[in-house]
Amino acid sequence: MGRLTEAIKHLIIINVIFFIASQLYGEQLYQWLALYFPKNENFELWQIITHMFMHGGLMHIAFNMYGLWAFGSPLERAWGKNKFLFFYFSAGLGSALLHIGANYYFFNDGLNALVEAGVSKSQILDTISSGRYSPDWYAITSQSSVDSMISAFSTPAVGASGAVYGVLVAFAFMFPNAELMMIFLPVPIKAKYFVPVIILGDLFFGITNTNTGIAHFAHIGGALIGFIMMWYWKKNQFNKNRWN
Repeated sequence: MGRLTEAIKHLIIINVIFFIASQLYGEQLYQWLALYFPKNENFELWQIITHMFMHGGLMHIAFNMYGLWAFGSPLERAWGKNKFLFFYFSAGLGSALLHIGANYYFFNDGLNALVEAGVSKSQILDTISSGRYSPDWYAITSQSSVDSMISAFSTPAVGASGAVYGVLVAFAFMFPNAELMMIFLPVPIKAKYFVPVIILGDLFFGITNTNTGIAHFAHIGGALIGFIMMWYWKKNQFNKNRWN
């Protein structure tokens, strides 16, 4: 870990600036910069990047910035600034795309169930676009299906955790035997075991659609892109000098 490397220092500064601004301007800034579902009227293309700099609270940004510093610093020192930034934003983009893809699945699952039961598609979209829902929907399909549809459409995603998950995967590739500690399990665990365990946890909660308030598929997306890039770089021996 050690001192702050250049790219990570600037990423942390930008995240902190965005966090302070969100505390001052609140709802309006989240509406502009958080990642909304593409069918939501608040969606803008730039949100695929800007959501990575928005956070939902002090603990949220603190954990993400700690993870970025703790696991990203050794990577930047090994790779250099340019390669690290390319990797970081690629993982963040992959995180956003898988999150959106999962939301499309959950949104269409609920929407199609209601439409097949005779509810007008335009009526459903008008209702949820205005921030409302119909209690009658729960009599047509399961509550989890309706709630997932509404959540996918209405709930914006914020945070750098998708990109940080990519960084975690890269750290496990580069330093597989580094010993890490879980807060709830104060026993040293090697990175090559620690990282797969937390990703499997996200996969379980994501597939079961458990409402934890966490965008689990965003985490999986960042981890997946991180894995693919590390596998490709290792296979093709993309060294630091190619990025300087």
